[in-house]
Amino acid sequence: MPEKPYDHIQIELKWHERWQNAGFYKAEENSSKPKFYVLEMLPYPSGTLHIGHIRNYSIGDALARYKWMRGFNVLHPMGWDAFGLPAENAAIANKRPPREWTLQNITAMKKTHRRFGFSYDWDRELSTCEPEYYRWNQWFFLKMLERGLAYRKRALLNWCPKCATVLANEQVVEGCCWRHEDTPVEQRALEQWFLKITDYAEQLLDDMAQLEGGWPERVLTMQRNWIGRSEGAEIDFAVAQFSGLRIRVFTTRVDTIYGATCVIVAPEHPLTGTLLDAEGKARAKAMVDARAGRDPGDIEKEGFFIGHYAINPYSGEQVPVWIGNFVLMGYGTGAIMAVPAHDERDFEFCRKYGIAVRPVIRPVDGTLGVEPGLKEAYCDYGVVENSGQWSGLASEEARQRMAALAEQNGFGKAAITYRIKDWGISRQRYWGTPIPVIHCPACGVVAVPEDQLPVVLPDNVEITGTGRSPLEAVPGFVNVTCPRCGGPARRETDTMDTFIDSSWYFYRYCDAHNSTAPFDPSKIAYWFEIDQYIGGVEHAILHLIYSRFFTKVMRDIGLVRNDEPVRRMFTQGMVIAEGAKMSKSRGNVVGADILAEKFGADTARMFVLFAAPPEKEVDWRAEGAEGIYRFLGRVYRFSTRNVPQQERSGTSDRAVLRKLHQTLKKITEDFETRWHFNTCIAAIMELVNTLYAEEQNISAQVMPQVLETLALVLAPFAPYVSQDIWEELGKKGPVFRQSWPAYDPELAKEDEAEIVVQVNGKVRSRVFAPFGTAKEELEARALADEKVRALVEGKQVVKIVAVPDKLVNVVVR
Repeated sequence: MPEKPYDHIQIELKWHERWQNAGFYKAEENSSKPKFYVLEMLPYPSGTLHIGHIRNYSIGDALARYKWMRGFNVLHPMGWDAFGLPAENAAIANKRPPREWTLQNITAMKKTHRRFGFSYDWDRELSTCEPEYYRWNQWFFLKMLERGLAYRKRALLNWCPKCATVLANEQVVEGCCWRHEDTPVEQRALEQWFLKITDYAEQLLDDMAQLEGGWPERVLTMQRNWIGRSEGAEIDFAVAQFSGLRIRVFTTRVDTIYGATCVIVAPEHPLTGTLLDAEGKARAKAMVDARAGRDPGDIEKEGFFIGHYAINPYSGEQVPVWIGNFVLMGYGTGAIMAVPAHDERDFEFCRKYGIAVRPVIRPVDGTLGVEPGLKEAYCDYGVVENSGQWSGLASEEARQRMAALAEQNGFGKAAITYRIKDWGISRQRYWGTPIPVIHCPACGVVAVPEDQLPVVLPDNVEITGTGRSPLEAVPGFVNVTCPRCGGPARRETDTMDTFIDSSWYFYRYCDAHNSTAPFDPSKIAYWFEIDQYIGGVEHAILHLIYSRFFTKVMRDIGLVRNDEPVRRMFTQGMVIAEGAKMSKSRGNVVGADILAEKFGADTARMFVLFAAPPEKEVDWRAEGAEGIYRFLGRVYRFSTRNVPQQERSGTSDRAVLRKLHQTLKKITEDFETRWHFNTCIAAIMELVNTLYAEEQNISAQVMPQVLETLALVLAPFAPYVSQDIWEELGKKGPVFRQSWPAYDPELAKEDEAEIVVQVNGKVRSRVFAPFGTAKEELEARALADEKVRALVEGKQVVKIVAVPDKLVNVVVR
């Protein structure tokens, strides 16, 4: 049969049409097969997909197809993270309702997903902006309210002027809004709703032991640092001029307290209202505004003495009280004792302002530091000195005894504190889940009864972006009857942070159309934990911590049995172009639809998998895509012209089968362990090069096995072309639903070298020999080869050059 040209448009559109309504991507219910739940993070429907998105989805799709071929019952769903500020801001800019804009984008993105042939079970599709989904956001909120995990308080919060809404601490990056990198975050005091994630801080830390080995260590480290567990003591310093007024400090090193030379409080500390005059309050407020959302470790340390002194409860010494911009209310008690001789941060601050430095801890095998002239803080444990009755104790023992004394005498206690703060979920915007509470003048805050859920977000709302919720201006939404007393009341107008939507969506996929519960626990028991989750490392702190928290709450209310939602987590590298991450604002986006038209979906998918290991960055280059396109053309032409069985010598059968099974072994092992899809594809390329070189010497008995296996190993990476080759071979059914071929361990062995045989410098054949075979034996094997014998017969062999394990060159004349 003559070879067929590789027409990617004709091939892909043919199968795209046939696969539109096919059911072979559906997960099976009540299956006896082993299950595999693979999931990529659901996208925000911004309108178009680019090559960066394609990389994420191609990784998950390749794994899903491989697992189907290995006999697993695969769940591979897709949905839309559809609420959020971008839709609302676009509505303001384009004068279009957020819902209309969002649904239009979903339609466009779903079309692209289908064009690329991603293997999603679309029967489980969900959109978080639909009432049937966000009803359960509200239900979870009410359950947390019942358990004291949801509460309302006035707090100093992060405010983005461009978003005109509150941001969670995790949504502030280097002092700026996570969505507006050029917009500094401000601080505002507002009544807000919070979720008590701090109640689960210890569990979130302890349960990371279950994730080790399955999650990137980088992600686990980021989460540990964000949760920030510190074990120490809380100690009260009485304010000298105020009877009964105490400043409680948190310290991890109470053994150093005799070296405390001042107390430093956060500029927003509640006691500043009492301790500061008008000028001091203004200076403190300026500090708060200047450091909004910034990591205290990244700002220059500044402070001022407030004119008051605090009494060290151990030594009785009076030390000055300062305000410091690096002390936070959200960590510990919002106040610290500064021990500059034994803390680098305190050393820097006290040296800057001329505050005394007093060493009180010496190294176990060294001497106590001496002032003046101390160059740096000694921060390790050691032996306590110059500390009254505690002198001579080891630091660890002193810590325990001193904390116990504080508790016995009522001026402190041993304590554990965390860096993580409770999750502020209130947003003063329209396009989000309404918070299901009612404010009654008589009854206070009243939960919306469950049988009145969902509280539906009204349509046709004027959106202004003024910083006040647009829902306040909708009388039909705001004005309600109190469900408790029947009197007039007002509905809550803040909406929920959209990270609520993504904290539990993967559970809903298991029971996507349940109208009586968020999901059926028995279905969760089958599918969970997620076997493989794939997404960007930028979600390590936000989404991944929140989703772990939600899982633990669900477990505690009896919905799930698992402690963690995800068994294995994978963070793919970004796709960059022109040296920067792809983004619309930079104008360097490579659109997925354009790629499918120009090169084909298979080419785009294979390029992003081949260009680098999946955890590394990929630099988009058009010439790289062109190379993949040419390779797929080679595969297609070779396969189609060799479909008819042709009688050939078969002298290369052993070499070809050996290469085939070595390739199969490598790909299988890569899928099962390290996911180096780039080396999998490189191995297929090497195989194809061998097939081209040996094409005329592959027998009619071996060629069908070669072509079938080639189509099967290509199927996870390039489903369209592999399916077309499968059909050309006369095979039925989807190629990725066939059994993954098993490699022959003997043929796949790497203990035998493939020796290239040249005659007068030109490659004429290949022979095999154990590694380390002597030159004389290699020469004999080369001359015994049928092809070589035919070429040298009747000629004089001038010399033979043998390179062990590599080649033999026979020179004749």
